[in-house]
Amino acid sequence: MTHPLLDLAPLTAARFAAIERRVAALLDTGQDVVIMQGEALLPLEGCIRGGARRGSTALNVVTGPYGQTFGNWLRACGARVVDLEVPFHSAVTAGAVAEALAAAPEIDFVSLVHAEAATGNTNPVAEIGEAVRAHGALFMLDAVASVGAEPLLPDAWGVDLCVIGAQKAMGGPAGVSAVSVSARAWERMAANPDAPRGSYLSLLDWKERWIDSGRKALLHAPAQLEMLALEACLERIESEGPAAVMARHASAAAATRAGAVALGGGLSPYVHEARDAAPVATTLRAPEGVDARDLVAAALAADPALPLIAGGGALAKEMIRVNHYGVDATRGAVQSSLAALGGALAAQGREVDLEGALRAAGDAW
Repeated sequence: MTHPLLDLAPLTAARFAAIERRVAALLDTGQDVVIMQGEALLPLEGCIRGGARRGSTALNVVTGPYGQTFGNWLRACGARVVDLEVPFHSAVTAGAVAEALAAAPEIDFVSLVHAEAATGNTNPVAEIGEAVRAHGALFMLDAVASVGAEPLLPDAWGVDLCVIGAQKAMGGPAGVSAVSVSARAWERMAANPDAPRGSYLSLLDWKERWIDSGRKALLHAPAQLEMLALEACLERIESEGPAAVMARHASAAAATRAGAVALGGGLSPYVHEARDAAPVATTLRAPEGVDARDLVAAALAADPALPLIAGGGALAKEMIRVNHYGVDATRGAVQSSLAALGGALAAQGREVDLEGALRAAGDAW
């Protein structure tokens, strides 16, 4: 008995390369694109271990938990790390990055997260890229949450290593990711004796055995289902139009923020300024005296499929996340999430204005 998800023909090198080209088109990049067979932490760690050199100095911008992870990896590579830490309720500024670079002229690697879904903020990469380019450092960007949800132009912004994943705004699986690599990033990795080689983390293996050989023979058997799902995501984005997909995410974010403010009950936006808020997820601060985890659990009791979760780690008690990305970047998902949160707050005796919240969300959309 055949099964469409199990009895698959091997993915050919030609089809793999064709999917790479579609990723490059999505990023509007002329750089090499490598599709990695794993969740985006795979290329992120590969970029850091390949691009950060022992004894060098790296600037690591921390606007959320992923920035903290990058700092740990950079230190493990033997780099001296300058952490530019920004309150999680805001975004970093290009001016702050420029000041940090000027204070440490020896910095030759910069790591930044574009949009932090975990904290709900997004950073002005275009302006930051100008500062990094003027300094001459290699620039790595985690664009896993931002790709598909907001403009992402690695070439125009001077990004040397731009990592994306399919699991958020692209609406796909978590098991496949990609990275665009500039010529100078390849040179840096090739000159780094500690860069992974002969390793699943190695980008250089893909360069030497795949790209340089004309993309005729794959390094190993690709994950077929994830690759086909990535291809389907790209087809869906191309069909709707990238601008329309981004507009839908922006509308979902604006509607959720406006609706939450109008709802009342003690909820408030976690990210203070709307300009700093990411289009993939709206983070909300739970009312004083209310555990965010309990509030989310009550909201999900009526509909477990809603895109609501409590914050992670130290933020678990105080933060609520509305993950309006991918298939959940819709009016219905936003309205249902607001209604569920309103019901949960009302059940705790909080005064809410659900009608006003839905009206505000509709106006903001």
